[in-house]
Amino acid sequence: MSLDYRVLQEAAEWFARLESDTVDAAEREAWAAWVRQPEHARAWQKVQRISGRFAPLSAHPAGRAAGGMLQQRTPSRRQALKLLSLVCGGAALGLAGGRLPWQDWSADLRTGVGEVRETRLADGSRLWLNTDSAADAGFDGAIRRLALYRGEVLVEAVDEARPLLLRSREGQLRVTQAARFSVRQRDGSTQLSVFSGMVDIQPDDSGLGRGISAGQQVGFSANRIGPPAPVQAGQQAWSRGILLADNTRLVDFLAELARYRHGYLGCDPRIAELRVVGAFPLADSDRVLDALAATLPVRVQRRMSWWVSLEPSGAA
Repeated sequence: MSLDYRVLQEAAEWFARLESDTVDAAEREAWAAWVRQPEHARAWQKVQRISGRFAPLSAHPAGRAAGGMLQQRTPSRRQALKLLSLVCGGAALGLAGGRLPWQDWSADLRTGVGEVRETRLADGSRLWLNTDSAADAGFDGAIRRLALYRGEVLVEAVDEARPLLLRSREGQLRVTQAARFSVRQRDGSTQLSVFSGMVDIQPDDSGLGRGISAGQQVGFSANRIGPPAPVQAGQQAWSRGILLADNTRLVDFLAELARYRHGYLGCDPRIAELRVVGAFPLADSDRVLDALAATLPVRVQRRMSWWVSLEPSGAA
């Protein structure tokens, strides 16, 4: 069940007030009365989750040490995983959809929120990893293998005798020629966009595969492949640090921009259908928000550094 935008904003305002040094007993009692309503309680829980997403780890000395190791691209990542297993009690780490995130944390190729990374692979292919993503690459004499655990990857594969296989959570992609394509891992599905060449999809729980040719994109789950749709070349602009908008709904634009920043980025339903056009720098999302406020009838409401929303410019 989705949360009402207005209630979410109220929860964020309460959070900011309760974090203030000047909060008094009367305000705490008013908050206690407010949070008794079920929808208010759910909104409050979401604000708490966002505010404290990394707090338990950073608060523990071993957790801080592990966090530092995980930022390195060296074998010390194994030591970090051992530390994390001690801090979190091993199986308690299975927080994301009931699965253990060991592969995400130990992946050879990783990016943080807001980071885009380019890598040249052993066969001469090029790979771009989008924000908050994790992948592995392992080539041998017979086959080229990639695995996407989280986020999004853009691959420019060279043509050679060995096939290139890319695993997602829902299935396997196979490339046997030069191709340029992106793969995005979503909750319960994978999105494939092919810009040149051909890519074959084989879902894990279906015997029916399909070839996707240049100019098409498609989503697939473990047991079915959705209908193809046209792909836009601008969808790969993120690899150059640019977010393109071509008559894009504001709510959809902000959902994409939110991937490149920490915390919450919301959109008041009253302005959700406003249209955005332009090329925006992903390296400075605050600058993008200010540009939207300068060109659209909206204002940026920063209730906390990690809780930002766009509202109608005339809103109180």
